[in-house]
Amino acid sequence: MAIFKLHLPIVDDIKQKGLKPALLAKVDEGVTRLTAGLGINDIRSVLRGDPAPRPNPRVKPHADGFWFHMRPTYYHNLVTPLYPQFRLGWLSVYFMVFETITGVFLMLFYTPSPLVAFENMLNILSNVPLGLFMRDLHRFGAELMVLAVALHMLRTYLTGNYKKPRQFTWFTGVLLLLMTLGLSFSGYLLPWDQLSLWAVTIGASMVEAIPTPYPLNLLGDQWFGDQYFIGTFVNNLVRGGPQFNDNGLLRWYLLHVLGLPLIAFVFIGVHYYKVVLHGHSLPPEAEKVGEDTAKRVPMDQRTYFMPDIITRELFYVVLVTFLCIFAVTLGGYHAPLEPHAEALITPLHTTAPWYFLWLQGMLKVGDKVFWGLIAPGIIFNTLFVLPYIEVGPSRRYADRRIGLSVGMVVCVTLSMLTFMGTPWYAVSSSADQEIIAEIVPQTHPGPLRATPWDELTVGTYEAKNWEQAPTPGLKGLLEEYEHAVATAQAKDKEGQFKNLDGLLIIEEWQDGLKKITVRVTWQDATGERTASQDVFLHRDSNYGG
Repeated sequence: MAIFKLHLPIVDDIKQKGLKPALLAKVDEGVTRLTAGLGINDIRSVLRGDPAPRPNPRVKPHADGFWFHMRPTYYHNLVTPLYPQFRLGWLSVYFMVFETITGVFLMLFYTPSPLVAFENMLNILSNVPLGLFMRDLHRFGAELMVLAVALHMLRTYLTGNYKKPRQFTWFTGVLLLLMTLGLSFSGYLLPWDQLSLWAVTIGASMVEAIPTPYPLNLLGDQWFGDQYFIGTFVNNLVRGGPQFNDNGLLRWYLLHVLGLPLIAFVFIGVHYYKVVLHGHSLPPEAEKVGEDTAKRVPMDQRTYFMPDIITRELFYVVLVTFLCIFAVTLGGYHAPLEPHAEALITPLHTTAPWYFLWLQGMLKVGDKVFWGLIAPGIIFNTLFVLPYIEVGPSRRYADRRIGLSVGMVVCVTLSMLTFMGTPWYAVSSSADQEIIAEIVPQTHPGPLRATPWDELTVGTYEAKNWEQAPTPGLKGLLEEYEHAVATAQAKDKEGQFKNLDGLLIIEEWQDGLKKITVRVTWQDATGERTASQDVFLHRDSNYGG
């Protein structure tokens, strides 16, 4: 009978060196393979900031590794301080990775179906361990990512880093900006609350206005139905049908978790490759006009990626992550969740996300075909071709007065359009609607639902007599009610609502159930007292509203 013995090299190593040295040697070998050249002692040396030995093993990962080849082995001393890059490019990539990690966690508890999507969100917020924490981090990181990418492009424009030979680097940056906006907006639609439904409704109403090109119109209605055939087709693609339904939600979900991230990561790789290929641009004042010396870094002006840059970036990772965690735990930031999507109820003052308010502002200017489709198309196409149009050789600020002035005008214009997109500009609503929306909003609990059950004493109360309320909670509610009435009265410049008053009627409806009536009254042009349509709210003793 043959006896087979299993021979393992680690056994011989243990016999020769002992258990602990042999295991440490194997771990060091694994770390060296994983890092493409750095052992445990090399990593310790990097983290301590020790000078590089000779020969320098810290350059091996850049030549042999999979990830580090997208980072330069060394940088020019002039680009390592905060100016001129402000670390905005690194911050943009950080938030992309941050969003991927937090998004994968949320994917485990979410189903893209109108039947259960909203219930999934409630489950994440209430039952899933760390669910509320992770959703807040995901939403907060998404907004910071949009801000970081936009500021990164603005900084690139101001310092002239889009000029030759970096035209295609800028092109990929504009594409990544569009991917970032698409990722943030598509995630905006997934909770299936009122915000989701009406955000996509506004967007779909814009694409629905796409007219059929003139040559196709000549073929007649028997071919294309009407002049908005293309707009109707795109609208159906966006919504999944005539109304936003389960097909539409599934499409936006797949776009958010698969399509856009795939494109974004591919072009992040291309973008980093081009940055390494051409080098990080020096500050505009450090280069001669028409020269690009970013790749030619003298030995005495180099800062190596290891240890200086990598330890600095690890510090940034810890700092930014800490700030995000602080914001969603002690800083008071929480991702909003509005009531369940309801097509028959239109919330007052529905707006686009803050980064699309400029687009909503343009829609208030005029025709939605031009201002909603053509104008944004002109803006983004101009960004794409900017490096090929503006070919001046100088990156210095003094030589780019026209370009910097145009950039300033664009920023001011976008700021004005953003304000125009808010509910405070050119939005007509009656005073009674504004008051009731302040007390019983449709998008969040509001003051009335937040008032404790046992402090809602049965009776009829006038908002102006709030100091006479029997309980502190009711007194605070009536005080907010009166403040909303006074604000609406002050905004009524035309005098349509004279002597506004707020009334709150609390009745014992059933055992453990109260009926609350919110009523706003005013004096009309004839001098008679007019009341708004009453808003009823039933509060029970177990649930807030």
